[in-house]
Amino acid sequence: MSARIASENHAFGFARNMLSGARTGVTVIPVVVHVVFNTAAQNISDAQIHSQITILNQDYRKTNSDVSKTPPVFAPLCGDARIEFQLASTDPSGNPTNGITRTSTASTSFSDNDKVKSSATGGANAWPAANYLNVWVCQLGGGLLGYAQFPGGPAATDGVVILHSGFGNTGTATAPFNLGRSATHEIGHWLNLRHIWGDDGGGCNGDDFVADTPNAADHNFGKPAFPHIRAATGRTATCS
Repeated sequence: MSARIASENHAFGFARNMLSGARTGVTVIPVVVHVVFNTAAQNISDAQIHSQITILNQDYRKTNSDVSKTPPVFAPLCGDARIEFQLASTDPSGNPTNGITRTSTASTSFSDNDKVKSSATGGANAWPAANYLNVWVCQLGGGLLGYAQFPGGPAATDGVVILHSGFGNTGTATAPFNLGRSATHEIGHWLNLRHIWGDDGGGCNGDDFVADTPNAADHNFGKPAFPHIRAATGRTATCS
């Protein structure tokens, strides 16, 4: 908890111009993808993994083809995050690697309890969190597309987990989650971005602590037109 608080205070300090030394140039993040599979189909191809890395770089560098669909009111705030992702070329022991590990498991599916992140519970151990972004790709149950750990958590579970059929845009990737955006979303959490509605259960009291969007009432499903009226409650998606 103390590490999480320190991370938040550091972010707030930059946001309020209280700290100097902001990064310059492009930050390159080495990625290791841990494929944990129970069936042959879940053992996704290198091509599917590379497609996801490409999508991440397009999204975080604002070179994605659908950036033109950004609502005009938000377009001036849409920018290049100057973050790029590359599959690791060296493993923790200093040996060459393609940045992909593959682990066969007896588990038919995983949940958000972090068991996929440990070899002792049917998954794969994380590589050092200080040097790599760990991404676990597996079968998830209960309709879960993925989840992430915010900064400041345990190093052994640092990273994101993504459903194999929601990873990348080829192979087992299945519509409507075949655009690679589940990983883009979860890595945003890993980078300390919260949901824009503040996860307050629709109470309009939450905040994501970023001033680029107004406070939202709750999450949306599907692809609603902008601005979206929430049919269940009659409230607009943006709090008044």
